[in-house]
Order: sequence, then structure tokens, then C-alpha cells
Amino acid sequence: MNQKPKVVITHWVHPEVIDYLNPYCEVISNQTQETLSRQQVIKRSKDAQGLMVFMPDHIDEQFLEACPKLKVISGALRGYDNFDVEACTKHNIWFTIVPDLLAAPTAELTIGLLLILARRMLEGDRLIRSGNFQGWKPQLYSTGLLNKTLGIIGMGKLGKALVKRLVGFEMDLLYTDIIPLTPQQEKDWKISRTTLEDLLKKSDYVVLMVPLVADTYHLINENTIKLMKPNGFLINPCRGSVVDEKAVATAIKSGHLAGYAADVFEMEDWAIANRPQTINQGLLTDTNHTFFTPHLGSAVNEVRRDIALEAAKNIVQGLAKQIPQGAINQL
Repeated sequence: MNQKPKVVITHWVHPEVIDYLNPYCEVISNQTQETLSRQQVIKRSKDAQGLMVFMPDHIDEQFLEACPKLKVISGALRGYDNFDVEACTKHNIWFTIVPDLLAAPTAELTIGLLLILARRMLEGDRLIRSGNFQGWKPQLYSTGLLNKTLGIIGMGKLGKALVKRLVGFEMDLLYTDIIPLTPQQEKDWKISRTTLEDLLKKSDYVVLMVPLVADTYHLINENTIKLMKPNGFLINPCRGSVVDEKAVATAIKSGHLAGYAADVFEMEDWAIANRPQTINQGLLTDTNHTFFTPHLGSAVNEVRRDIALEAAKNIVQGLAKQIPQGAINQL
């Protein structure tokens, strides 16, 4: 009787995912809410053929050398900058992602970040809870969204999902991307393509929707922030290191930026050398001009289940010596 291949899952998944894998694999799953240390993951994976990884994990040459039996590493994620795909290819290991399920929930969260920041909702909530609210009076006025200009940097799947949801807000919409939308899309969504510099100069709200690659690392920095409109807002639901958090904190303190909301942080990007180990304290302490969520972009119950199921299917296909549907490398 042939022994089933061993598959390690580094983070909690829905029981349906384990049920799907059980007929094909011996599943070793971390069904706690905690992130395993790198050494714990290596210890579990030394004799594993398959590995399901998540955002906090980091795969590099050293990891792969310690886990020589791996045949497929399946990311339950879309952004894979924490994983050395070239090293996986060198070791004849499939690396797969789930490209199509994260856009809609991330766009939903982005709308929330935008509204909470723009309408000063957190300040209002704190006022109510303080016991000092005695009824309406002129206070906490905001810029609002109606007739304001919003610029989207990046018009891939995330950008498209966002702009579809923004159409009804009656804003002036701009975007910048190497690949333009079709003329019909621009017409239907009432959005215009422009340059990065022009977008930054004109937009009251700037939303980042780009992957973390060499060209987008610290895309928003001291110099590009200076191009932004005074009292503009910045929203980052894509990748922490697309933004220089220190520069953003400085711009908020000086008053040039009116606010910053983010679901992602520089400290999460393990593959970046000399990354900050914590979120910038200036951002954390300025509770009137910043709003943060703990990487909730795809944190919708059914969505996370479906993402992990897709990742599981990639594992089964890879172990069956098929080309996994989510593979981003070639062996």
C-alpha cells in the first residue's frame, strides 16, 4: 500500500479544506490562530511533499534546502513577494497562487477605509463614547466624497474591482497604469487615464492598487508625497512597502497629508532587506488622521474558504504530476 504524500498547512483553514485533501494526502495542519515560527514550519515540512503557505510565511533558498522533498508550494494568496519563486523553480518545485478571488473583498474593504477616513467616523465614535455628546452641533466637518477627485494607481484586477464600486459615488475618477482600460470601460466607469504625476497633483484621494515589485517599492515617498494636493488623503490596501511609512508620518505631522488609511504594513514584507520591524509610531499615535485594519482585505468567511480550497486543488494537481492551475513558474 502506497503511503500518502505529506502536506503541511501553515495556518488555520476551514475544515472543508482538510476534508478535501484527506483522500489524497496526510495533512499536517496548524488549526490554531497563531503563526508558526519559521523553524516550526521547517520542522513540519522536512519530509513533506506539499506545503500550503499564507501571507506571514517566507520561502527562500535556505528554507528549500531544509525541505528537500517538496514538490509543490501552494500560496493561499495573490501577492507573492515574500516567496522566492526562482528558488522554487531551481529546486523543481511548483509555486502556485490564487489570482482571482481576492479582488472583490479587497475592493469592499478599500471603500470602508475611504469612507471612515474621509468622513471622520472614528473621531465621531470616540466622541459618542466619551460621554460628552449632547446632541448635534457643527463639528467634525469633513471633505466628503461628492465631486471630489479620486485617483487609482494600478488598474489590474484590484483596481477594476474598486472602480466598479466607485461609479455611484459621483466622483471624478482618474487612474494610471501601463495597460489602459478599453475605451468602453473608461466610458462606462467614467474614469480617465493620466500620468502618475498628474494623478497625484489632481487627486483629493489617492488609492494604491499595485503589486510589490522593484518598481513599486516606496512608490509613495517623500518626493511623490510633495506632488500630492495639500490636505490630500492616501489609502493603501495593496502592499505595505509600496509606501514609505516614515515619509507618510512626516507629511501628516506637517499637515501636507490630511490622512492615511491602510490594511497593509512595511513590517509584513519579509523579502525586503532592512524592513521596519514595527509600524511607524508616528502613524499609530495620530489617531485623528490615520485608520488601520489588520490585513483584512480578503477576510470574508466564504472567500477565505474558497481561496484555501483553490490552494488545496493546486497541491493535489502538483502531487499528481499535473501542471497546477495556479502555477506561476515553469518546470
